[in-house]
Amino acid sequence: MAAFTAKDVQALRQRTGVGMMDCKKALTEAEGDMDKAIELLREKGLAAAAKKAGRIAAEGLVVSVIDEAKKAGVVLEVNAETDFVAKNKDFVAFVNAVATTVLNEAPADVEALNTLKLDGTDMTVEEALRDKILTIGENIKIRRFERMEGDLVSYVHGEGKIGVMVKFDTDLADKPEFKAYGKDVAMQIAAAFPQYLNRDEVPSEVLEKEKEILTVQAMNEGKPAAIAEKMVNGRINKYYKEVCLLDQPFVKDGDVNISQYTANTAKELGGKIEVVKFIRFEKGEGIEKRNDNFADEVAGMIQ
Repeated sequence: MAAFTAKDVQALRQRTGVGMMDCKKALTEAEGDMDKAIELLREKGLAAAAKKAGRIAAEGLVVSVIDEAKKAGVVLEVNAETDFVAKNKDFVAFVNAVATTVLNEAPADVEALNTLKLDGTDMTVEEALRDKILTIGENIKIRRFERMEGDLVSYVHGEGKIGVMVKFDTDLADKPEFKAYGKDVAMQIAAAFPQYLNRDEVPSEVLEKEKEILTVQAMNEGKPAAIAEKMVNGRINKYYKEVCLLDQPFVKDGDVNISQYTANTAKELGGKIEVVKFIRFEKGEGIEKRNDNFADEVAGMIQ
């Protein structure tokens, strides 16, 4: 039995950034010799993959897929460093396999997902991810996913720039007219970027802050307090139309909002439709992207 401890495995992980199981295997093969274990990991290319992990990954792909048989769906974002990687066949296949794994196994989070066998392979998701980092040559990160069950409609915009999934409570799910309506709603979410489903979902602190801002705006316009209050009430309704899906004007027909469009469709089809929840992932949102200046980079190389 190799002479090393769990602390040695942890120390090797900290020095290389490689996963715990691979560190344990390397130490076993190296008979507890730390330097030899590092050399083995480098020879296998695993340490090289870890070095790439510090690089910013804000491009990549968002997918939104549904398994009709399971009545389940997932929206998933996997990031890479450059936008052209999203068209790499190996990268796309990996993302789709991860999505299928989430659909089938329903992991709680990315950490749990990483320990599962990647769909169609004998590797864990974490092992397959490291393999893709080495073969593609960029940092790749599984950033986030959300899985839903029920009557779902999905939509992907801009070849993976935005992924949307909408959950409905309906008895019309099998009708093609409903699917067309559902796609309209999903496209609305992609285009108009609602932050909430309805007015009840707007947090009270967010609403109060918005009222405070609108009140100051009205007062700065020289309006008396009584008039300012009425103006704020009117502007809050406009705010709801911007941030709440059901209040938003339908992009294909500005004379009705999404709530009215939903009610009209349900009536026409002779059933019920309620929008229950939606997910909208936009590739790289919230990630501070690297701002390289190519001219400066070239100048620095020839100095």
